[in-house]
Amino acid sequence: MAHPATDPGAAPVSVLFVCMGNICRSPTAEVVFREHLVRSGRGAGLRVASAGIGDWHVGEAPDARAIAHARRRGYELADLRARQVSRDDFTRFRWILAMDQHNLRDLTAMRPSGFTGHLGLALDLAPGLGAREVPDPYYGGGAGFEAVLDLLERAAPALAQRVLPGGSAR
Repeated sequence: MAHPATDPGAAPVSVLFVCMGNICRSPTAEVVFREHLVRSGRGAGLRVASAGIGDWHVGEAPDARAIAHARRRGYELADLRARQVSRDDFTRFRWILAMDQHNLRDLTAMRPSGFTGHLGLALDLAPGLGAREVPDPYYGGGAGFEAVLDLLERAAPALAQRVLPGGSAR
């Protein structure tokens, strides 16, 4: 399969958000980012998805707390299903954005030598937020899920500026 950056049949923008199990942070990032693009009239022809480093939750819906907190803000996560990141993702996605340094280390270790896309921390593309990592809310309470939503909502415009055609490449 050709790389999305050079494949004429690929989506013009392809973004994969990655966290540990694909049930909290990365599905939230997927939906918040996609919804931001749609609301701003820039959602056509996009491929936005999420995946997890581990396989613990493959096939499961996002965490019920993530669903509930996102729903209160008008986002729907319930139809998503967790999947594990694969080497094929490095050919399907131009932008692979990790939620934290641990995820980034794991992704870097599996990155094929021919990958020419961007692999990095999602929040590094949204400077000025006072954070480089999206904290994992899994073992905490509702405030953690709200903090994740706050960060991702604030990051979405800057992420869009960077990944959409005409934005800065790195």
